[in-house]
Amino acid sequence: MIRKFFTVCLLLPLLAGLYPALAQEQDHTWRYVDATTLTFVGKLFPDTPNPYHRVDTEVYGGFTDSELRQVRQSSGIAIAFRTDSEGIAVLPEYGQIYGGGNTAPNAKQGFDLYIKKDGKWKWAGAYSGGKSGAARPLLRFNETDRMYDCLIYLPIFAELTSLKIGVYDDSRIEPLENPFRHRIGVFGSSYTQGYGVSRCSMGWTSQLSRMTGMNFLCLGCSGNSRLQPYFAKALADADVDAFVFDGFSNPTPEMIEKYLFDFISVIQAKHPGKPLIFLKTIHRAWCDFNADSARKEEEKMRMAEVMMRRAMRKYKDVYYVTTTSASDDRTDTTVDGTHPGDYGYFLWAESVKDPILEILAKYGLE
Repeated sequence: MIRKFFTVCLLLPLLAGLYPALAQEQDHTWRYVDATTLTFVGKLFPDTPNPYHRVDTEVYGGFTDSELRQVRQSSGIAIAFRTDSEGIAVLPEYGQIYGGGNTAPNAKQGFDLYIKKDGKWKWAGAYSGGKSGAARPLLRFNETDRMYDCLIYLPIFAELTSLKIGVYDDSRIEPLENPFRHRIGVFGSSYTQGYGVSRCSMGWTSQLSRMTGMNFLCLGCSGNSRLQPYFAKALADADVDAFVFDGFSNPTPEMIEKYLFDFISVIQAKHPGKPLIFLKTIHRAWCDFNADSARKEEEKMRMAEVMMRRAMRKYKDVYYVTTTSASDDRTDTTVDGTHPGDYGYFLWAESVKDPILEILAKYGLE
């Protein structure tokens, strides 16, 4: 009995240190505001009927069932706001949730909170999500002397039908002016959608936005970035200052040869004089031990090189940038032999940051 008493006495301070928010909850209730009253960042088409969809599928047609699911997912979108609340929570309602793959729940169907501190965006909390109508705190802390600039990143592989942001009832919450400048449209593959990350803020476009202060607008569609004409038509209607394309990760050599020039022409017709930056696809680790797959990847990369050399001669304002997700030619940054993990996408963003910024600067985008 005495031993149990002393054990409890020892544990109580530890529990108090691990869960200081439990006491706070007795003194606070949550107040929720609709996320649509706050600021959306990272969203290519701002006026979709469902605000969390990335493309208005009633306006643009031709998508396969898989593509329809993907453009209704919220990958790359974040909600920006300011608050002095000691606690921040989310209350989501889901449509469909993608059920498989090597992407962690915090990324696939969850939420990720960043707060600006000392001039930098710093991670502050995450929630794995997945259940409609279940409110969940992302963060509770003890600094209430000022307003904080916040970003909540939305799920990569889930469709949202509603989202509310919670703060303590005696606190303020208001929209934050978009913290990222310019509008850089990005179309790409599962790499661009963020397949393989541990948290939904760790895709390369989101990391690149935080690195540069530029607003990279993600339209990544896993397995479905193949220079399709109907995607070119939709992208051409986007209000952007520049484009970046992860366009050679999914298509076959035949598709690259067939579609590339038309893809460029359709977009340039509505965006004359704006930079179109194409990225070289990355090395896939499993090719090191599969000669047939390595040969197919090499054929695809070779066709992309040939066609991009021709494209840069044929069209103005078209560029080709080399990308890597490996460190010193090592491949241990992958999660499954094809997709990078968080660090691999960091290396991807780092590898393209300076070349992209140099190109954008030529067009006054700084």
